[in-house]
Amino acid sequence: MSIHIVALGNEGDTFHQDNRPSGLIRTYLGRSPLVSGDESSLLLNAASTVARPVFTEYQASAFGNVKLVVHDCPVWDIFDSDWYTSRNLIGGADIIVIKYNVNDKFSFHEVKDNYIPVIKRASNSVPVIIAAVGTRQNEELPCTCPLCTSDRGSCVTTTEGIQLAKELGATYLELHSLDDFYIGKYFGGVLEYFMIQALNQKTSEKMKKRKMTSSFHGIRPPQLEQPEKMPVLKAEASHYHSDLNNLLLCCQCVDVAFYHPEVTGVVEAHKIVLCSVSHVFMLLFNVKSPADIQDSSIIRTTQDLFAINRDAVLPGASQEAPSNPPLPVIVKDALFCSCLSDILRFIYSGAFQWEELEEDVRRKLKDSGDVSDIIEKVKCILKTPGKINCLRNCKTYQARKPLWFYNTSLKFFLNKPMLADVVFEIQGATVPAHRAILVARCEVMAAMFNGNYMEAKSVLIPVYGVSKETFLSFLEYLYTDSCCPAGIFQAMCLLICAEMYQVSRLQHICELFIITQLQSMPSRELASMNLDIVDLLKKAKFHHSDCLSTWLLHFIATNYLIFSQKPEFQDLSVEERSFVEKHRWPSNMYLKQLAEYRKYIHSRKCRCLVM
Repeated sequence: MSIHIVALGNEGDTFHQDNRPSGLIRTYLGRSPLVSGDESSLLLNAASTVARPVFTEYQASAFGNVKLVVHDCPVWDIFDSDWYTSRNLIGGADIIVIKYNVNDKFSFHEVKDNYIPVIKRASNSVPVIIAAVGTRQNEELPCTCPLCTSDRGSCVTTTEGIQLAKELGATYLELHSLDDFYIGKYFGGVLEYFMIQALNQKTSEKMKKRKMTSSFHGIRPPQLEQPEKMPVLKAEASHYHSDLNNLLLCCQCVDVAFYHPEVTGVVEAHKIVLCSVSHVFMLLFNVKSPADIQDSSIIRTTQDLFAINRDAVLPGASQEAPSNPPLPVIVKDALFCSCLSDILRFIYSGAFQWEELEEDVRRKLKDSGDVSDIIEKVKCILKTPGKINCLRNCKTYQARKPLWFYNTSLKFFLNKPMLADVVFEIQGATVPAHRAILVARCEVMAAMFNGNYMEAKSVLIPVYGVSKETFLSFLEYLYTDSCCPAGIFQAMCLLICAEMYQVSRLQHICELFIITQLQSMPSRELASMNLDIVDLLKKAKFHHSDCLSTWLLHFIATNYLIFSQKPEFQDLSVEERSFVEKHRWPSNMYLKQLAEYRKYIHSRKCRCLVM
């Protein structure tokens, strides 16, 4: 293997011929410890020959056994005299070295104007080193006489050299002298780095060429195709806030009615929803005591705005169950009571659309002072105990998340007897709940509690077919719109419960959880796990989880070598088995080809090409 270096330019000082140093290339070849060769063997084709060759050629050995060929051309006229030879040598160069003397602007301009355009046209991604040789004359002397000024004007500045290097994408070096430091360590270090890079590139290309050109008359290794893409499961959008809004509009399961003696009409609502967003309502409905809240402003707001009157008769109020009428609450502020329907709609929507609330109140109240007073009272109702009320600007909070996300939420009432009006009996244990939330979030329970069923009039309702833990996870989703199963088995149980109560979004969440868990398992864990994947598939089909069942079939086919070794694989139906065999990965054809290739490799006729 060989490395070809082309050196162009004249590093000699035409103004100081007496102290002219030896050439850069010959000095490096003579002093570098990595280059071997005596004086007679280095110079093969001197410039003093009669034929005046284009290049002076040097040959040596580098790195022990690498042939190093250097062609040096210091004069442009000689270079230009044989254009064909010059172009071929530059085109075949592994490294190009451009050199000039810092005290000779003529040599610099010869390089810049003549050699550089040729290099740009001929070379392709070849590393280039620009070497500025010599110490600038009178550079440090502050003399301003014409002679010294003339000397400085004839020098090539560092900026000019760097600019030339940027133009060519080259490495710029300044060699103040041709001693061991500048030649051996500085210039030699950079040159040897590019030599190693060139050797690595040639070795790589040689290996590629050998692979391309080598004839392989035996059996080629089979190519493993990519497995089929798994079905994509899309999540269903949340309708949590719309469910609660519909609860307010339909007036189902109402348990509180607000009124004012001077205002016509009654505004009905649900204690559970109001208490989930406001400590004022918690205090009003005895969910918390003043000692629990410990905030005088909330206590004062409750006393100034509301009062419970259990003996009041509510004209026009809907009474779904005569035995359990809504709790009458007097609104002490008539203006506030007239805007209460808009305020409740604002609260049921998540208590964050302040700008819309202000517009609704402004349509009813013409006076801007009354509007501001109502908005301030709403802010006091939503105040967090112990914190300064920072809801100053309605527009600032328009884009914030609904109040359920960062304040007291419905999760506070999950599996707690406070305000509960229904109790589920599961596996000998009881779970309290709230009809309003169940009706709003689950259509099956809405029909159960509002229809002509036993559950509509009963407080204690038995639940069969699910465990207490699964039913609590189901209720957690209804209350909070989120759930986090402990594992694949619990997620499947929750999916069955969601299918039983027809909550489709919870089904999708469980499907995504199961898929995510299975996809994240490494092959070794899939082979050793006790989970029956075929049983999971049959349950998904039985409970109409079409997306999950289709995905599981693809999953079994993609991991065919793992699941085909398990006993439950035989439990697949004929149709399922046919699907898995058709889409299996790796395919049966690939396994046959692999077996033939392994048989050939281990036969006596085959020998290793590398060894």
